[in-house]
Amino acid sequence: MVALEDLSINCQEIEPKIIEFIQENIRNAHLKGAVVSVSGGIDSAVTLHLTVKALGPENVTAITMPERDVTPERDIMDVMLHCRELNLTCNTVDITPILHVMQQNLTKYEPTNRISSGNIRSRLRMIIAYHYANLERRMVMGTSNKTELLTGFFTKHGDGGVDLMPLGDLYKYNIKQLAEYLKIPQNIIDKAPSPGFYPGHTDEKELGCDYDTIDLMLYLWEKGYGNKEISKKLRVSIQTVESITDRIKANEHKRRLPLLLRLS
Repeated sequence: MVALEDLSINCQEIEPKIIEFIQENIRNAHLKGAVVSVSGGIDSAVTLHLTVKALGPENVTAITMPERDVTPERDIMDVMLHCRELNLTCNTVDITPILHVMQQNLTKYEPTNRISSGNIRSRLRMIIAYHYANLERRMVMGTSNKTELLTGFFTKHGDGGVDLMPLGDLYKYNIKQLAEYLKIPQNIIDKAPSPGFYPGHTDEKELGCDYDTIDLMLYLWEKGYGNKEISKKLRVSIQTVESITDRIKANEHKRRLPLLLRLS
């Protein structure tokens, strides 16, 4: 059997490595700080917390980008309270009016098409993050974790279009460990992860499985176990395992730079 404890990290050892990674890359790029898009979720909260520890609040720009009638008020409040704890003023940009303009001018824009309209929201938020980054000579921090990256649960050129991903080699389970260690507000830790593309949207509903089980599947997959072995070890249906490993293969293009045809 395999258990979540097998995935555990030593937060005391990991924290300074993340902080050094952020500091070194900002320094090498000759930039003045970092921009973090904060949603009220655990990944962005941990990223923000560690970025502030690395650079100081005066060198970090926090932005939250709610959508009217979609983003829960609780998320906005959680962001503001966490930023206050970190001595940060959070910039708020309501993306609703921009989405309305896009809907009026973009051919075949359909809000009911959840894939297309959801990705537009993610890419729009990244445009806004880079607007701040360019103005203030700062680097855009990514908030994705290893679980999201392997399963392709991110938007190409949206939340995946960033400069640094300090949490990119940590499973979702590890993010929870770090959040507890950093004393992130419990409201944020306990919240069901969601991309926030439409009301009631959650990661686990879309992925068809809870994150703990997905993390264990990915852990065994990385160790070279096949689908049948993973199914047997975790007592999970073969269909569930295949749905996750198929995602890994299908989303390979999202994890790499555009392929180049070499002609020289």
